[in-house]
Amino acid sequence: MAKSKNKTVFFCKQCGYESSKWLGQCPACHEWDSFVEEPVAKAVPGVTSGTVSANKKEAVPTLLSKVTTDDENRISTQISEMDRVLGGGIVVGSLILVGGDPGIGKSTLLLQMCRNLSNEGKNVLYVSGEESLRQIKMRAQRLGSFKKDLSILCETDLDIISESISKMMPDVVIIDSIQTMYREDVGSAPGSVSQVREATSILMRIAKGLHISVFIVGHVTKEGVVAGPRVLEHMVDTVLYFEGDGGASFRFLRGVKNRFGSTNEIGVFEMRSDGLREVANPSEYMLQGKPENEAGSVVACSIEGTRPILVEVQALVCRTNFNMPRRTSAGTDYNRVNLLMAVIEKRIGLHLGDCDAYINVAGGMRINEPALDMGIVLAVLSSYKNIAIDSKTICFGEVGLVGEVRAVNQAEQRVIEAAKLGFDRCIMPKVNCDSLNIDSEQLKGMKLVGVKSIYELLEVI
Repeated sequence: MAKSKNKTVFFCKQCGYESSKWLGQCPACHEWDSFVEEPVAKAVPGVTSGTVSANKKEAVPTLLSKVTTDDENRISTQISEMDRVLGGGIVVGSLILVGGDPGIGKSTLLLQMCRNLSNEGKNVLYVSGEESLRQIKMRAQRLGSFKKDLSILCETDLDIISESISKMMPDVVIIDSIQTMYREDVGSAPGSVSQVREATSILMRIAKGLHISVFIVGHVTKEGVVAGPRVLEHMVDTVLYFEGDGGASFRFLRGVKNRFGSTNEIGVFEMRSDGLREVANPSEYMLQGKPENEAGSVVACSIEGTRPILVEVQALVCRTNFNMPRRTSAGTDYNRVNLLMAVIEKRIGLHLGDCDAYINVAGGMRINEPALDMGIVLAVLSSYKNIAIDSKTICFGEVGLVGEVRAVNQAEQRVIEAAKLGFDRCIMPKVNCDSLNIDSEQLKGMKLVGVKSIYELLEVI
């Protein structure tokens, strides 16, 4: 019986692990039922693993002491919020992955960046595999005028794209999107594990070999992660997620991986009819429309990367007519909310077992920092007791399982940011309050209240 000419292997959809046979559980990431069968590219005949081609250069190790570290060359996008997330600008020769929900504004943000770069005299190539030239032109007209032309290529064949990049030698390349790119010698369909991995590998060699900065747009799954193998995020230098509620005007660009800057840095934008606008002071925008003298509302301070951001935490606690109370959270971790409510019921003695609880972080932003714990606890207590917390009060602190309020990092930055926005009182961990080193001029008359446990929160509200 003749053997099949097309060789196939099994790939894990989560981490990209390769196996010659199907496995129920991936041995690398331990995910169940994640293997898919796909064809692979044929090996080049005449070259074996034990031979070295004559035209290849021999790899010579370099001593660490001989390596010089000059100032890294960065290209400014002329968008300060994006430069902040990238760590100061685009590093030459870097490979950057941008993910986000459909319609969130990924292509709009990158096209605005291309406009700024082209206006500054940079050579930019925008490669689109999803839109036609007319569609890109219509979106560009909505964003504003281009002082200089932008090169556009509507193509999905990676061989043609690579040849065009080699001839043009642009400074920045945009690939929109990686799931539409393909190579003919890889038999699987575009967007499959082997195609995405092969396409990213080619783009990485282009970025590093030709010193061209490459932006890759990636689709996301229903879980909110980039579609395709997890190895895609390991191959690139920077991973950016464009987040936001489709019904809200705010958008958040979050850096979850950055080899050239800090992670978890965020940039805040507002979606308008003429594109995305930067939000220089996110705290002020997040607190717009906050009700005054209403129970269940409190302002908390979170640190996102290096920036303190003030958000409104809302809670609604009401009696339920069912045997199983309902718990809902928006903008924060659901399991963390259940944990904090159990701590309140056990340590303070409030009977919340027959109450529904709804927690919301206003503004559409998602925060998982432990410093938000005190804001959730105060909002729940305020709603349950029907006691309004002063609108000029801010809080932050982590709450433990025994009811203690634990210290958080960068307390000075949080207090200074709250003082700038005119808050009169700050409820914070006792440890942070005793160790603050802030001038009275920076406090601007703010009263600092340090608490050791959540028992004291009933007195301060």
